[in-house]
Amino acid sequence: MNQAAIGLLLLALASASNVLLGQASPSELLKLEATIPIADVAGRIDHLSIDLKGQRLFVAALGNNSLEVIDLKENKRVHTIGGLAEPQGIAYIPSTNRLFVANGKDGSVRAFDADSWKMLRSISYGDDADNLRYDASSGHVWVGYGGGALGEFDQDGTKLADIKLDAHPESFQLEKNGSRIFVNLPKSRKIAVVDRKARSVSGSWGTGGPLSNFPMALDEQNHRVFVVTRLPARLIVLDTEQGKRIVSLPAIGDCDDAFYDERRHRIYAVGGEGGISVFGQRDADHYAELGRVKTVSGARTGLFSPDLDKLYVAVRKHDSQSAEIRVYAPAP
Repeated sequence: MNQAAIGLLLLALASASNVLLGQASPSELLKLEATIPIADVAGRIDHLSIDLKGQRLFVAALGNNSLEVIDLKENKRVHTIGGLAEPQGIAYIPSTNRLFVANGKDGSVRAFDADSWKMLRSISYGDDADNLRYDASSGHVWVGYGGGALGEFDQDGTKLADIKLDAHPESFQLEKNGSRIFVNLPKSRKIAVVDRKARSVSGSWGTGGPLSNFPMALDEQNHRVFVVTRLPARLIVLDTEQGKRIVSLPAIGDCDDAFYDERRHRIYAVGGEGGISVFGQRDADHYAELGRVKTVSGARTGLFSPDLDKLYVAVRKHDSQSAEIRVYAPAP
């Protein structure tokens, strides 16, 4: 091997070592590929959903009382649904091409045909309808709402279950290979464990001290749930079998969405402090923050698509900064 080849090998080994030690540069973690303007959208932007087949991204523009539809092939907005009431959660159902939107102000979940954009029905939950999750195994949708409850309904709007909780639910995650739902309850400082077959709460786990546990992600294969808190800003890793706390690490502040990248064994925490914390999972019990990718203050929601291998981050309008969607490609 000549001297030049040896030099390149040493450089590659040093770069790999830096990633393992949590010293990666932002460009080694996430590469900004595109910026999609939604210039006339004002106010806070909440959660996102995606139509993989149609290559469409759905954006809940809470402060604008609208839902924005982005064409990901053309990287442009193609439709707006106005007249909503502080939209927060979105669930797109590919088999029926229906879009469900949860509204915080009036507590409704509104169903739309995702071709004609005609509203099909409105399901009343009284107050603060928030996160939505689609259960592919049953074809049903779950909603967190009010002072503390999870509701289950079918795609025709028939309510099937109502599970009481002791605080308003924020992010929650459904097992694919089991019947449990893990639910963040910030006001009661814990994670509730719900059995969706028994339709009852089977237990709860504390965060171990940190408060304001809003976002959550799930690594079902390794039996780990990832919770990000705001006070202080921490990533907390819990064992999903017994609720044992595995590790707690500093994270980006004001986080509202977190995602697990199974392919790379990484966690992306999107924080309104103005960055994305990227954590590496060496194994189920060992984690390190690899680096922070700078974004914009107030950009705290997004969506990671494993199928498209992209992280979409919502940027709200603020001062001279217009609203936009930033598209990041994980690297390598």
